[in-house]
Amino acid sequence: MQKKSKLRSRTLIGGAAAALLFLVMFIGSRSITASRPEAVASTNTERASDHGDSQKRNEVSDSPAIRELGRNIDRAIDESAFAKARWGVFVMNLQDGKVLYARNGDRSISPASNMKIYTTGVALDLLGPDYRWRTTVYAENAPDKQGAVVGDLVLQGRGAPDLSSTSGKNDSKSSLDELADAVYKRGVRHLSGDVIGDESYFRGDALGDGWLWNDVQWYFGAEVSALSINGNQMDVAVAPSSKAGEKASITLKRDSNYFRIINDTSTADRGVPATIGITRGLSDNNVRVWGEFPLGGRGLNAHLAVHRPALWAATLFRNALEARGITIDGKTRSVDSRGNEPDDGMERKRRVELASVNSQTLADIARLTNKESINLYAELILRTLGKERGATAPDPDPKKMRTRGDDEAGVAVIRSWLEHHELPTESLSLHDGSGLSRLDLVTPEATARLLASISQTPVADLFTETLPVAGRDGTLKFRLRGRAAGRIMAKTGTVAYVNSLSGYATSADDEQIVFSIICNDETSKGSSIQVIDKIADLLASFSASPR
Repeated sequence: MQKKSKLRSRTLIGGAAAALLFLVMFIGSRSITASRPEAVASTNTERASDHGDSQKRNEVSDSPAIRELGRNIDRAIDESAFAKARWGVFVMNLQDGKVLYARNGDRSISPASNMKIYTTGVALDLLGPDYRWRTTVYAENAPDKQGAVVGDLVLQGRGAPDLSSTSGKNDSKSSLDELADAVYKRGVRHLSGDVIGDESYFRGDALGDGWLWNDVQWYFGAEVSALSINGNQMDVAVAPSSKAGEKASITLKRDSNYFRIINDTSTADRGVPATIGITRGLSDNNVRVWGEFPLGGRGLNAHLAVHRPALWAATLFRNALEARGITIDGKTRSVDSRGNEPDDGMERKRRVELASVNSQTLADIARLTNKESINLYAELILRTLGKERGATAPDPDPKKMRTRGDDEAGVAVIRSWLEHHELPTESLSLHDGSGLSRLDLVTPEATARLLASISQTPVADLFTETLPVAGRDGTLKFRLRGRAAGRIMAKTGTVAYVNSLSGYATSADDEQIVFSIICNDETSKGSSIQVIDKIADLLASFSASPR
């Protein structure tokens, strides 16, 4: 088993300071093709599946059709502008377990968002598709006859990914409105103490191990909190003024005094190129917008991460209570697992539950996580996995076990699941649940075999339904819209210099193929996505039958 990284100091990896851009990655280059005899050796250490014995599972077929598939995949890569990039590909027949193609299949490689396959697949199997997160409101005392509550009011999160302060579809109430209504119906009219956002349910850091510091101001690098709200993101709209020389208009999509806008913009003459920049402080919610916006120019929308989301949730909850006429004497604050607040004002054994709300099911959340590639959701699922099942994957060091974060515990649970299913783990380095970490390393083989193992679990169909469908929905809606449309169900992945696609393909013979295609170090102009899609298309049109 691979030793744990010593980077748990959680120092964010540095990068160039640039707004609206990602960064990064590394790794060398090598390739092996399963259609060549030497490629067989690289696949002969794998376990046997339920579909056949070990020898049959690891045998690379030498049929003319499979040799042609190998040549076509090699050609797609080697004749592309990304031939010098580092490719890892592993393809196998799901029915008989035969390896159809391998190129660096057993080599460590950065997965980007294909990491979400590991997180959601294991969580669905261990926690069950009907698992829900519960958010509660507690008080020190029940309201008296006049509706007064003496002491503090606590909004406690347990990791619900979908807690929201805005109305849902069909004008349904937001979860925060439901909680505020329930508190009011309990008779609460006055609170003498504070409103507290309690995120102490999860232990560990708010940012993933190996995340880039200049990612964390954007929505995809949002802080992870047991009390998350509105995806822990704030949407900012910037538009030019109607007069040259005036400042541009800056609007927060959710009106809130939790953010401070610093407007260093000006409206330029018509036709002048826009030079707008947006940044949010690493340790505050000060949003600075600078540059020139031409008259008549198109507006700009940016999605920024929120610093200290639990405090934001408490602030929004306080607003909801006050909107219902409940008066509050105290302040708004938050508490976490570090105990950095002197006292949360309440012994848990004495508190009174006033309201609660349940999240959507894990199956629903996993579907959103994979189809829309939502990093925050994946990270909350990972920490929930660690919280709920971490004891089944203890750290051998008792000291580390006492201080281990729930994200680390979640990673340990995933690795334990893989080992239990006899999947190759020695070349894996797992650090988060979303794939945003530049320290994550998987192998295409392990990823494909993970998908094959999930297909043998009771949640197989539910998991497959969480994946984007080629040409139909999610992050594949506008990709593979030709003959592969509807025949590829796979998770996409993209960070700087990395693209990936792993999932299931239905061949021309209506057989199921499991695959993982990952490209690292793609520094050429354009995107390796076109090559990846060409390979996926070859799988969807593959026929093992004689022509």
